[in-house]
Amino acid sequence: MDYLRELLLEHRREIIGGIAGLIIGIIIITLGFFKTIFVILCAVLGYYIGKNIDKKDDLRSLLDKILPPSNR
Repeated sequence: MDYLRELLLEHRREIIGGIAGLIIGIIIITLGFFKTIFVILCAVLGYYIGKNIDKKDDLRSLLDKILPPSNR
């Protein structure tokens, strides 16, 4: 059991990368390439917005950073 724990701690990034690759591969096979890219972009955008909200940034200022200003 200690060997398995040590192996997981030593190769954590490789294991996470392998699992992420497997999940992305399954999603590509299931949904298709462009739908998978859309799902990944939505997940990254959601992570980015959630991370900034946790840092107590205002949602409006965050959207101003992401989107170009309007000419009103």
